[in-house]
Amino acid sequence: MTVKQLQEEILNLKNQNDVIILAHYYQPIEIQEIADYVGDSLGLSRTAKEKASTEYIIFAGVDFMAETASIINQDKHVLIPNYESCCPMAAFLTPEMVREFKREYPGLPVVVYVNSTAAVKAESDICCTSANAVKIVENISQEFNVEAVLFGPDANLADYAEQFSNIETIKMPDKGHCYVHSQITVDDIKTVREKYPKAKLLVHPECIRIVRELADYVGSTARMYNYAKESSPEVNEFIIGTEIGLLERMAQDFPDKNFYLAKNKLVCYNMKKHNLELIRYLLENLNDKAFEVKVPSEIAKRAIKPIEKMLNFS
Repeated sequence: MTVKQLQEEILNLKNQNDVIILAHYYQPIEIQEIADYVGDSLGLSRTAKEKASTEYIIFAGVDFMAETASIINQDKHVLIPNYESCCPMAAFLTPEMVREFKREYPGLPVVVYVNSTAAVKAESDICCTSANAVKIVENISQEFNVEAVLFGPDANLADYAEQFSNIETIKMPDKGHCYVHSQITVDDIKTVREKYPKAKLLVHPECIRIVRELADYVGSTARMYNYAKESSPEVNEFIIGTEIGLLERMAQDFPDKNFYLAKNKLVCYNMKKHNLELIRYLLENLNDKAFEVKVPSEIAKRAIKPIEKMLNFS
């Protein structure tokens, strides 16, 4: 069976059931093509809250994204195609660590990246995404009338928020990072710039600061997408400093532009654990509990507050 035939089967099954499919930009392009909504963490959080009116939500992303959808939609069934699709960054921070930081720094608000577990979110004052981290840090520091915040689990995003908010971010922990973005080095940038001297360099805030400072634009996946989309016709070459899935999406959507990866192997292997066959299986077995992500109500009640606060600030 071809990819196209499998996609058609999935769309037919989806239309026969009360299902919405959400997919992150880092998903394989063939999954993005059959999704009802494609976006970054913030966009998909909004979609899960505002547009997921179906009984079933299939979330093609990593575990914390499906958890967020479950927190926001406690009355719905949230399914993840491969339950082994976890985020290594989220594993850097546990709820016990957050409580320890709170004891060490009493009175400081806790900002956690959405790339965190539901249990960690439940210990926080507000969540953020790469798109709104600076704004969130500014707002929560004003609300608490403090000059510093606790921020985790991504130390590079914390550094980015500190750089542009002038609010100290105490990293929870110091070395939390995304293995895809943190692997991009200055030498990688020099090499790719020499190869494509006219291209604009777009990188993610999860990159290290020295790489961010070499970029023409720093932004979330959605903002990088929009930067390329809205660029003038004469600006038609872009070096992409994030996961390859975004490059594949932009190359498909903007065929008159050229996109190059900042370095080879910018792949989130956990994001790529989903496939069309698994999505078809879910559509044929919507009540298979092995694939359902259900955040316990006692955690969801606490975790929804920082998520909703983030959405209100954004």
